[in-house]
Amino acid sequence: MDRLNRRTWAATAFSWLGLSLLATGCNTLATFTYVLTGTDTEAEFKELPGKKVAIVCRPTTSLDFNNSSVATMLAQQVGIRLQQQVKKIEIVDQRQVSDWTDENTWEDYVEIGRALNADFVIGIDLEEFNLYQGQTLYQGRANVHFAVYDTTKGKLHVWEKYLPQVVYPPTAPIPASERPEGEFRRKFVGALAEQIAKYFHAHDSTADFAADSTVLY
Repeated sequence: MDRLNRRTWAATAFSWLGLSLLATGCNTLATFTYVLTGTDTEAEFKELPGKKVAIVCRPTTSLDFNNSSVATMLAQQVGIRLQQQVKKIEIVDQRQVSDWTDENTWEDYVEIGRALNADFVIGIDLEEFNLYQGQTLYQGRANVHFAVYDTTKGKLHVWEKYLPQVVYPPTAPIPASERPEGEFRRKFVGALAEQIAKYFHAHDSTADFAADSTVLY
C-alpha cells in the first residue's frame, strides 16, 4: 500500500469511527481498535511447541464429593486447549497420568513427568473451587497456582503463575434453577482451563469480555 492509499484508508477509517461512535456509543472504539491493531497477545511461556507435556492437577484442600473429579477434568480441559493451540505439542493422555498418580506415591511434579517420559510438566495447584454464591445462585470461584517443570532440570519450576481469583460469570450470578449443576460445573471448568491455557499460546486479549454472554448458552 503506497503512502497516498494509506492516508486515504486512515482518513476513511477515522471518519467511520466518528460516525459509529455517534450512532452506537463507545463500544465501537473497541471494534475499531481491533480492526487497526488486532488483539493477539503472545504466550508468556513459549517452549511447549514440539514437546511432550504432562498436565497434572491436584487440589491443595479437600473438595466435596460433587467436585471430586474437578482436578482431573481441569487437567484434561487444559490439555485439549493446548493440543488445539500449540504447534506439534504432544499431550500425555490424562488416563495415563491418573493411572500413574493412583498407583504410586509421589511428592513432586517432576517425578511424574520423568515416569511418563515427558519433557515438561504443567503442575496445577487447585487452591479453591466452589460453584455457588449462597444456596440458589451459581457463581463459580477458584484460586489456582500453576507452574512448568522441565524434567531435565531437577525439581524446581522454570516458570510459574498465580492467577487472580477466577469468578464465573464475572459480573453477576445466575439462578441455579436455570441449568443442572453438572452442566454449570463443566462450563466453569472450561472457563478456568481457558484462563490457564492462554499463557501458553497467542490469544485474543479481548476474549474475557465475552465471558458473561457465553455462560448463558
